[in-house]
Amino acid sequence: MNGEARLLAPLVPTRGYFPDFLTPAEGLLGMTDALAALRETPAARLHDELGRLSSTTRPLPAWIRAMADGETRALGRLAGVLQRYYEAAVAPYWARVQGRIEADRAARGRALLDGGADRLLASLPPMMRWRPPVLEADYPVDRELHLNGRGLLLLPSYFCRRTPVTFHNPDLTPVLVYPVEHQSPRLTPIAAQERSLGRLVGQTRSAILQGIGVGCTTSELARRADVSLASASQHATVLRDAGLLTTLRQGNAVLHTLTPLGAALLRGARSAEGVGAA
Repeated sequence: MNGEARLLAPLVPTRGYFPDFLTPAEGLLGMTDALAALRETPAARLHDELGRLSSTTRPLPAWIRAMADGETRALGRLAGVLQRYYEAAVAPYWARVQGRIEADRAARGRALLDGGADRLLASLPPMMRWRPPVLEADYPVDRELHLNGRGLLLLPSYFCRRTPVTFHNPDLTPVLVYPVEHQSPRLTPIAAQERSLGRLVGQTRSAILQGIGVGCTTSELARRADVSLASASQHATVLRDAGLLTTLRQGNAVLHTLTPLGAALLRGARSAEGVGAA
């Protein structure tokens, strides 16, 4: 895998420009759809974007130059390398990654419901600042993106660090990819999370899980589960360590949301109750 990862390095340098076609809009639908869209990238676009990349980095490898010249086999090779990289480096940790994304989305959704678009934009991470009617962002280069009546798609990303990014081509759908909050310096594989589930026993933690809903603060969780604030915080910590919920700080409060694993566990418990009732 290390050799194939090195193949990708020239396409995604640690700083500066990288081609827009590597992040197709279909990525919102999953890896399969994203790679299918990547394979259909028009030759003219490949030539333009890879040509711009070659002017900002060291000379590109022969297979990338072939892709820029319209070689379809090279594009298929890229899709294969990306698929294998995803399976080795991302898929084992996807539940934790998705949990952080869902936590951020819950926080933004709560801000939108509480105060509309202004509150939503003001709630974004500190590297972005809402100064109506302009959203300012720390950015690697000095640039402006004018919406001209178009909407702006806000995408929280686990792998985006320090500053937001957007497409280089201003004619593409306006997208701003921004970093989510990182509380832990390392990801825990799913297998390790599952080993922690043995700690989860008793009615109180079941009530905590069911009380989270689409997201709530520790105070709200305590009221919903009918326990003290300290007890709610303690049980939330155990559930978080087991990979069943994730916590995002919002000012002086914290917002708890279920991870995909926690939601699946809760769905399973409810299904079992339904079978028993029948």
